[in-house]
Formats: sequence, structure tokens, C-alpha cells
Amino acid sequence: MDAFYAGALTVADLPIMDGSVTVDRGSKTRRSLSLTIADPKYLPWKELDPLAVYGQQLVVSRGIRFANGAEEWVPLGTFRIDEPAGDVHFGPVTVTGKSMECAVIDDTFQVPTTTLGLGGCFDAIESLIRATLPDAAIVNLTAGNRNPACATITWDAGADRWEAVTQIAVAMQAELFVDAQNRFVVADMPNVLTGSVAWDIAEGEGGTLIASSRQMSRTAVFNAVAATGENASSATAPVSYVARDNDPTSPTRWGGPFGKVTKPISSALWLTVGDCQAAAQYALFDATAPNVQTSIDSIPNPALDGSDIVRLDHAGRLERYVVQALTVPLKADGDFSIILRGGKEEAAS
Repeated sequence: MDAFYAGALTVADLPIMDGSVTVDRGSKTRRSLSLTIADPKYLPWKELDPLAVYGQQLVVSRGIRFANGAEEWVPLGTFRIDEPAGDVHFGPVTVTGKSMECAVIDDTFQVPTTTLGLGGCFDAIESLIRATLPDAAIVNLTAGNRNPACATITWDAGADRWEAVTQIAVAMQAELFVDAQNRFVVADMPNVLTGSVAWDIAEGEGGTLIASSRQMSRTAVFNAVAATGENASSATAPVSYVARDNDPTSPTRWGGPFGKVTKPISSALWLTVGDCQAAAQYALFDATAPNVQTSIDSIPNPALDGSDIVRLDHAGRLERYVVQALTVPLKADGDFSIILRGGKEEAAS
């Protein structure tokens, strides 16, 4: 773990005694850092001290050292330091930090801001982020690097810049986050049915699974999505579309025993019925997914990321899941916990 300020290395190989990196798809800042340093000399006193809160950053990796002395490292993220604290005489020093979505979140619009003239959706996202972080790495990893036309929308002064760019990402049926390499990534939503498996986790001899538990809930499961679009800037009439789960074999089919549960969504970026239809049908796939939360502990895999798809072999079942959240320990014997969402059973080979 190295400390940086204004792009310059200030401390290499910070001597940490404990810590973890948490990745959470449900959080506005996808990555968060918590660590403990024994030596109280690292407690900041002045604005330019390495662990102060004036733009100082920590670049975190976890790795392995082989018997021949070679090392292999996996990046876990770049974190702006938010809160250092500790006993001034004896320590330890605790530090928390967040990935760089936080910089965009902090930079609310100072004046009314519009997408007019910004080009496609990805162009608009890039422009709005670079207004805060001119040197940010921003990549389009959607299928075909799509960049659909972006409707004109205006945000008021004081509006949340990050909410604005994520709203545009949703309009292009994608998600936006900062990854372990400190890049702002626009990517397709994970599809547990068709996505490639990033890691197989199995119990028993030769497997990596230590423990698992399972919880099922009706919460956040819907069988209809009602999408509406209304944009005063475009001088177009309001539009809408309702997508329903009409599969007669589906346990969440509209009008079946599950009942009728509608999820409303809206965006000023949807100008036509076709826009609303595409958004509603795209959202319905996720809305009808079973709210099955599986929590597991396994041998650490620091390369695993949020939105990855894993295949879990446990309790005699072989299932695919999307990684919703995970915590990577920064010491060798720490717990590696993963929260998995959804689930699609596979036939055993």
C-alpha cells in the first residue's frame, strides 16, 4: 500500500497491521477502505502529511510472494483518505477512504447544467466527469462500445453530479462505477444467465468454500415495470410503457399466485415510447430475478470484483450468482466474505 499526494508518492509500503477493502454494487462509492496502522507517527498533524484529508490518496494491492521470491500483485483500488484517527502517543492509527466516485459526488453543479451539445450518452458522461477530474480514465466497456444519442436534460444548480452521470448510464442500459484500476467504467449490467463465469467456488476437497448461508425474500422482486419519460427541455409529450412478466411458466408471472407488483421508473432522458419500452423490458429482467441472498466465506481471491458471475457448488447444487458485495482482507488470515445475488441452477456435469 502506497500513499500519494497530487500524483507524487509520499510513502511506499505503509506498514499496516490490519484492514480490508469492501466492494459493494449497491453503494454510490463502489469501493471503500478501512485499515489500521500500529505506529502513531503516521497520525497526521499538518495539511500535507501523507495521511491527511486534503486530497491524499492510498493505492492498495494484495499479492502473493512465491518461494523463489517472485511477487504477484492484484490492484484493489485507489482511495481518497476521509478519516484518519488514533491515540497520539500509542496509536494505532485507523484510516478510512473511498474510491473516486466521491470526488464527483462532492462536486455538485454550481450552475444549471445541460446535456445539450455533449453528443452521445458516453460522451456526456465523459464530459461531466472530466469537469471534475480532467485527467480521469473513463472507459466504455459496453457491448459494441455503444454511445446512443443523449436526450437534452437540464439539472439545477446544487444537483448531484454523480446522480446525473449514473442517470445517463441507466438510459444507455449500463452501470457506472470506479474499478480497481481507478478507471470510471461504463459497463453492461451483469446477466447471470448468459455471462461468463469468473470463478468456480466449491465445497469439499480441493474447493475454496469455507461456509455458506442462504436467505430468500419477496422484497425488491417485481413482475411489472412501468417506465415514464417527461422532459420539459425537449417540448415533447410525456411517454410511458409497461412491461409485464407474461411467461406462463414463471413463478412471478403477472396475475399468478405471486400477485401484481409494479416497479415505477422514470427518466427525463426517455423521449419516445420506444425509449420507455426498452428501459422497462431491460429493467424487468432484473426486477423478476429471485431475491435470494447467499453469503459465503472462502479462500481469498482478490481478483474477484463486484458484478462478476461465479458458479457455486454447495449442498449438492450447482448455481450461478452475481457478486453483489465482497470484502477483501489486507492480512493473510483475514476473512474473505462474499454476498451473492439472484441465482440460476445449472445441471451438474
